[in-house]
Amino acid sequence: MENKRGWIRIIEAVIALLIITGALLVVITGGYLKRDISAQVYDTEMAILKEVSKDQTMRAEIVSAPVPTSWDEFTTPDLSAIKTKIKGRIPSYLDCQARVCALDATCEIDVTNNNKDIYARSIAITATASDYNPKQLKLFCWEKT
Repeated sequence: MENKRGWIRIIEAVIALLIITGALLVVITGGYLKRDISAQVYDTEMAILKEVSKDQTMRAEIVSAPVPTSWDEFTTPDLSAIKTKIKGRIPSYLDCQARVCALDATCEIDVTNNNKDIYARSIAITATASDYNPKQLKLFCWEKT
């Protein structure tokens, strides 16, 4: 095997090229690669919404709430327990707001997020044992700075 040293040199050159290419990619992207947290945020939002929707007292409060009800209006005695529950379940890396809207209406929030991604999920709260007044509870979350 006379050409064994030649193959080793070729492998060394390929590895050196890969290292240089990796370093260039890090320099070009500025060392910053944005991580995708969307699946994690959506799962968290759905878990919170399902927890609220399974509680009969909270369902009754949502069904009886006027529409639309913004996050700031969740301080009324009827909705304060829902606000406390949502705030208690929000991870530390997120800011969130909720809103109660009619089931067939577009539900939006007024918030300035400096070009941040807003993740939104909603759940229909259609009725309680004694009242049929369909509403949607929508949760909006974005990453803290």
